[in-house]
Amino acid sequence: MNAAAISGLVFTALELGLISGLTVLALFLSYSMLNVCDLSTDGCFTLGAAVGAVVAISGHPYLSIPAAMGAGVVSGFVTALLQTRMGINSLLAGIIVNTGLYSVNIAVMGNSSLLNMNKTETVFTKMKALLDGTPLDGQSKLVIALIAVALVILFLALFLRTRLGLAIRATGNNPDMVRSSSINPVMTTTVGLCISNSFTGLSGCLLAQSQKSVNIDIGTGMVTVALASLLIGNAFLGKGKIAVRAIGAVLGAFIFRLVYTIALRFNMPAFMLKMVSSVIVIIAIAGPYLKEQFPLLRRRLTHGRTEGRRGGRADA
Repeated sequence: MNAAAISGLVFTALELGLISGLTVLALFLSYSMLNVCDLSTDGCFTLGAAVGAVVAISGHPYLSIPAAMGAGVVSGFVTALLQTRMGINSLLAGIIVNTGLYSVNIAVMGNSSLLNMNKTETVFTKMKALLDGTPLDGQSKLVIALIAVALVILFLALFLRTRLGLAIRATGNNPDMVRSSSINPVMTTTVGLCISNSFTGLSGCLLAQSQKSVNIDIGTGMVTVALASLLIGNAFLGKGKIAVRAIGAVLGAFIFRLVYTIALRFNMPAFMLKMVSSVIVIIAIAGPYLKEQFPLLRRRLTHGRTEGRRGGRADA
């Protein structure tokens, strides 16, 4: 593999990692800050992709961004409503919304499971025209993904320092304390899920316009990928300020995509790619635990050997 091939792999992983990094940042808010594991991520990602594609096909590429984010807000609101007002467990609420969104997404896509955007003006084609003749010519996907990620990280760094942001973080840490402080946890949970799902919708919209097509299964497995990326990021930059932790989450998304891209490069059969994802997830989740257990295991082995030597001397 020559330098050009390696560079191509890194750029591909970087583009996909940044776009999926928006979903990771969504889970960073909902899972790390609010302590809610939102399993509606897959359906919300597809919803953002479908809404963004339909709006772009209708001739409004710029409007597709807020439309997709707005659709994500609605998805997050419904998920929060089921949790906070109807007494449904957060995991079950996410599953219910994710299941219902399959039908909604088909309806948004005009009763079709596939939308083709080959002849559609998108934010990427607009950016490509702006970058023609500049040093960044041909890097429209990377530029837009970088801008989107930078804006989301900046928003999180500022928002989570506001009174409402601090209330959301407090709700994730100790809901009972929040109630005793006259803060409504229903409101903080709803706002947190609406914002996080707007990022997921944005991520789906950008991926759809990047690859110029939307499939009904485009979001399948995104919650697994995002959670694994978040845990990988925590291993590198899991402590410090909000901005640093958010950057770590995006770094995790890049690392995940890089491993995935390398697996594709080695002509791995398509049916094995899910196994690759599963192995990455296992390593990301079990790695920190095994790292903590390793010193204890080593001490046990050392103690066992010492006892064995003592027993041998006693027998002698």
